[in-house]
Amino acid sequence: MSGYGFSKGARAEIEEAIAYYNHQKAGLGKEFSAEVDVGIDQVLEHPHRWPVLIENNRRYRLKRFPYGLVYRIGRERIFFLAVMHLKRRPGCWRGRQAEFRT
Repeated sequence: MSGYGFSKGARAEIEEAIAYYNHQKAGLGKEFSAEVDVGIDQVLEHPHRWPVLIENNRRYRLKRFPYGLVYRIGRERIFFLAVMHLKRRPGCWRGRQAEFRT
């Protein structure tokens, strides 16, 4: 599967995390972004590999940062519902499922 998309919330979460990490240390936001890219590639390569959370939504956990990529597998693409911090507002993405189009 090669196509993917993001919910508006997931895009905002990526930007917020990049800004936060860059504030902590110059260049750390870029490292976070690179790890998100690795996660996206892994999900696209093996979409069924990671566990189901709720209602066919799955989560890939980043290796270095305490974030997970919550996604849903569609017929033609993967839809990322959230780039969530694993210890803050864990269910914040649930309302985003309405944005998902197969």
